[in-house]
Amino acid sequence: MSFEILLTIGMFGSLVLCIMFGVSLAFALGSVGVISALLMYGPDGLMPVVTGVFNYMWMLLLAAVPLFVFIGVALSKSRIAVDMYDAFYLWSGRLRGGLAVGTCAFAAALSAMTGNCSASTVTTGLVAIPPMRQRKYNELIIFGSIGSSGTLGILIPPSITLIVIGMMTGQSIGKLFAGGLVAGVAIVLLFMAYIIFMAWLHPELCPAMEETPTMRQKLLALKSVALPSLIILSILGSLFFGIATPTEASSVGAMAVLICVAIRGEFTWKFFKETAYQTASITGMVLWIMFGAAAFVSIYSGGGGIYFVQNMLLGLDASPWMIIIILQLAILILGMFLDPMGIILLCMPLFYPVVMSMGFDPVWYGVVFNIALCIGYITPPFGYNLFYLKSLSPETSMNTIFRSQFPFILIMVGALILMMLFPAIITWLPNAMSLG
Repeated sequence: MSFEILLTIGMFGSLVLCIMFGVSLAFALGSVGVISALLMYGPDGLMPVVTGVFNYMWMLLLAAVPLFVFIGVALSKSRIAVDMYDAFYLWSGRLRGGLAVGTCAFAAALSAMTGNCSASTVTTGLVAIPPMRQRKYNELIIFGSIGSSGTLGILIPPSITLIVIGMMTGQSIGKLFAGGLVAGVAIVLLFMAYIIFMAWLHPELCPAMEETPTMRQKLLALKSVALPSLIILSILGSLFFGIATPTEASSVGAMAVLICVAIRGEFTWKFFKETAYQTASITGMVLWIMFGAAAFVSIYSGGGGIYFVQNMLLGLDASPWMIIIILQLAILILGMFLDPMGIILLCMPLFYPVVMSMGFDPVWYGVVFNIALCIGYITPPFGYNLFYLKSLSPETSMNTIFRSQFPFILIMVGALILMMLFPAIITWLPNAMSLG
């Protein structure tokens, strides 16, 4: 058995064991990397670990991560999101399933402000579960619409995972954002279509509103959408029109959120202190995962593991499309157990050179890679969004939460297949815009 095979079995086997014993992903990755370096090379083998970590620390684009996290935390602590949901609620009218459709749109709008899944899912759940239950919506529709739409927080820009993919591959983050926006909007529309169809087929699942809001009420509700719209425009507009880099756009968005909170009279020292503290905690978790992955990948790469995996994939007696399918299946399986950030940092160095050698579009691959991560986020047994939903409704059984996601998982898998078969769905907007 070759050294590369032993290295692969040893390092990945140890990583799986650490995770099974409850070690957090960041420290599982880092400890396996450090111990492997010491076993193979002695103390001198730790230098690649240090170099890999410092390479991440000096990446200017990383400054965007805490700022986008800050935006999400600030929104969750203010009433901007609640008032915005009320506007979606009123405009859903007497359409059967309208409240769940509005929930999907609300989650997508939150995603366009926060760039992460947890903020989108938790905030949507907090404001959407009570009114949907009050309207006697079926639990499967409630949790299905929230969990599935919330997971698009890592696809719709300003997605933090797309920023990391861009950092690792050297691809234009602006183009990745444009492709992610098209894919995310398309998937949200498919979710809405499914809910409307189910409401037509089984009206008892999604009862219509008994009262009909007046046009005056609807127009007044639009005031609560004005400030969130300005936040979205400040972030995405500055990016897509080439006014700002992702890091600069994140700072513009953070300032826009603070201004909006101040305009609403909600800005206090306590608000700022709690927002900053929670931002630091979440950012620290993300960065430790990145540093742990840097240690793992640097040692695995130094031992020839990456070239072994790449040569093995390219040596398969299979077509390029079959290899792409194998890689996507691997991501879907890993997504059931690992954090998306860890999957990107582990798999992108292995998969990306293989995909590029076969002539596929790099922006297209970055987006379909990310769609697979979204699916993993709601896939049992350990999809992260499943546990966010459980924390929002402790009285709901995990079986109900699992079942609520299956129709939406099928829709996302169908959308993924469609976008793999027709790459132009993703690439037309990046190719049409001058994005850096």
